[in-house]
Amino acid sequence: MTESNGPLPRKRGEGMPDWEKRFRAPRVSLPDWAEDAPHRSLFVSNATGTYELYAWDRATGEQRQVTDRPNGTTDGVLSPDGEWIWWFDDTDGDEFGVWRRQRFTPGASGAGAGAAADEPAAPGLEPSYPAGLTIGRDARTAVVGRSTDQDGSTIHLVRAGQGPVEIYRHRESAGVGDLSHDGSLIAIEHTEHGDAMHSALRVLRQDGSTVAELDDTKDGTVESGLEVLGFAPVDGDTRLLIGHQRRGRWEPLVWDVASGEETDLALELPGDVAAEWYPDGSALLVVHSFEARSELFRYDLATRELVRVPTPPGTVSGATARPDGTVEYLWSSAAEPPVVRSTSGEVVLDPPGTRAPASVPVEDVWVQGPGGRVHALVQRPAGASRPLPTVFDIHGGPTWHDSDAFAPGPAAWVDHGYAVVRVNYRGSTGYGREWTDALKHRVGLIELEDIAAVREWAVSSGLADPERLVLTGGSWGGYLTLLGLGTQPDAWTVGIAAVPVADYVTAYHDEMEALKAMDRTLLGGTPEEVPERFEASSPLTYVDAVKAPVYISAGVNDPRCPIRQIENYVDRLAARGAVHEVYRYDAGHGSLVVDERIKQVRLELDFAERHLGR
Repeated sequence: MTESNGPLPRKRGEGMPDWEKRFRAPRVSLPDWAEDAPHRSLFVSNATGTYELYAWDRATGEQRQVTDRPNGTTDGVLSPDGEWIWWFDDTDGDEFGVWRRQRFTPGASGAGAGAAADEPAAPGLEPSYPAGLTIGRDARTAVVGRSTDQDGSTIHLVRAGQGPVEIYRHRESAGVGDLSHDGSLIAIEHTEHGDAMHSALRVLRQDGSTVAELDDTKDGTVESGLEVLGFAPVDGDTRLLIGHQRRGRWEPLVWDVASGEETDLALELPGDVAAEWYPDGSALLVVHSFEARSELFRYDLATRELVRVPTPPGTVSGATARPDGTVEYLWSSAAEPPVVRSTSGEVVLDPPGTRAPASVPVEDVWVQGPGGRVHALVQRPAGASRPLPTVFDIHGGPTWHDSDAFAPGPAAWVDHGYAVVRVNYRGSTGYGREWTDALKHRVGLIELEDIAAVREWAVSSGLADPERLVLTGGSWGGYLTLLGLGTQPDAWTVGIAAVPVADYVTAYHDEMEALKAMDRTLLGGTPEEVPERFEASSPLTYVDAVKAPVYISAGVNDPRCPIRQIENYVDRLAARGAVHEVYRYDAGHGSLVVDERIKQVRLELDFAERHLGR
């Protein structure tokens, strides 16, 4: 075994290749804005080299860094009055911590000039994993969701000057959805029925009593998942916008929680549809995702007219309707880096620094697999002769999907002469509920059947060199990498797994509570209840069959794919002298530090180059 440390980092800008520039280029998230102070916004940026929260006063143009922690901060919420910024304080990426808050304007209410003093946002609540947060319009009331191994899921009402009040508790997963505009109603998502992939909904009063329930379970079977999209932004309005899967894909409907009336919107769009309210409550901003791209619409609730909001082809990663009727959205494509745009024609937020270099566009490939047509996205270096060394870059989740969006990681492989293939295997979102739910019980093995079908196409079409195939991915993609190396040992030349599940049984016992619930849903029980399923789906079961050199990177504080189960797998590789390298870093489930991300990509590229004999 080799412990990877990697080459020394380059000085910024010194002979920097394009792939590194893409990671270092300034990035921003879609700015959130305060409902009652829309000139105040909160966003995430990597401007300092670490992803942190930033406050932005649009009236003055002033921007300031809100958080400054060694391993970064991305979880933050701006209060509706624009006065407070809440942020989640964990330890080095372990995702276990407490909410803190600070004034939007430093020095307000007695703080020293220029100071931004943090204070406990919910005194009396012990550290936990977060399970949602919503803040009342006066910022004196908040609803905080928590998850711990001991308590399961709890939800608390937090009022200024008072101790937190528990209003919900259950062993299964649950979380905060939204707070009504007047603060009287609280919508939550829960999985008391035991299916962690498909939530039911409950609306509570502030005292914890129930106002309304919506659960698409029939005869013990969950027929549709439900999700909270938001209460109408009008005082006294009891309409709740929700998402449902009653027709096999995500669609919105309006549920009046007081009367029980459900208004089915039936937008007749072929893909998954999400929505949010326009600020006056008269219309919905609709995001339609279909076959790895997305587009925007405005839906008028009175006339039922659906009008397209013009956006370029590619992926809209987030969108919001502003009080003046304009729409701001974060857009990118595989070839073009992300930018926050407005339908007014302006670039909303343009961080200083050099824009990321472009990459190459994706090509769509559809391959017949054992469970239906599999969609793959392919990028290849311009002008390269075939067959090419090819990287199968497998997405995480598993309830996620690759899209036509900018990604520095795949672009780095392309820059080094590799074709990159990304597979939206069964289990991925974006292709209907049946496709997403197909992986239950034969977890991992089903996804790999689809990946194998696309591999066969890549080789038989002449794109990929069968002697130079890299299987790689992070999180669930890292899990599928290790499982694929063991169950398909002759198919892959090199394996590179980042923050993977490696020993499924140990991972279950060590992971955060919400993921335990997900694994019980996927596999049909605990390791003690269905040991044969955990064994069949665990990379550790097949570790002695692995032939390819293996590279693994792991965060020592990772609560999702904990380090102990990775060490068990590595020990088995080492015991038989298998070629492998391990890189451990002081963070959680990935890193928010740009230099660390670049180091990890450099180590992966180097490992592949050495073992492919290029």
